[in-house]
Amino acid sequence: MAQTLVSLMVHVVFSTKNRHPMITPEVEPDLCAYLGGTLRNLESPCLAVGGTENHVHLLISQSKNLALSRLMEEIKKSSSKWIKTKGPALRSFGWQEGFGAFTIGESQVEALRRYIAGQKERHKKLTFEQELIALLKKYRVQFDERYLWS
Repeated sequence: MAQTLVSLMVHVVFSTKNRHPMITPEVEPDLCAYLGGTLRNLESPCLAVGGTENHVHLLISQSKNLALSRLMEEIKKSSSKWIKTKGPALRSFGWQEGFGAFTIGESQVEALRRYIAGQKERHKKLTFEQELIALLKKYRVQFDERYLWS
């Protein structure tokens, strides 16, 4: 084959450091736009972004030229640096060290877009911790809860 053709759809979720509620309604739209722009610059278009005050979900069409770990390092580092400039209350902002990432097929894209769009409503009944554990179980990712939150 003369070309490298890929479709790497990834659902990524990560939280603020210690899950502190630092993503305020005032900064959230700009943060979502910043994340989307940064991903676009990394050749990994963001197809959906959303979350709550303590975490974000991204649906990414991942570049064939960049490993997921490198992509996440770049997005978290640059967005953390950016958000710290958005006011005194955000100067201590930070993301958790790790992230959850789950591959999805094209047939799942619209359902995941709706899932991401419904985050605020979902989290009226469910904590981030409960949601992450449910996602890990859904995608059959083995984990040890003793080390999940550090």
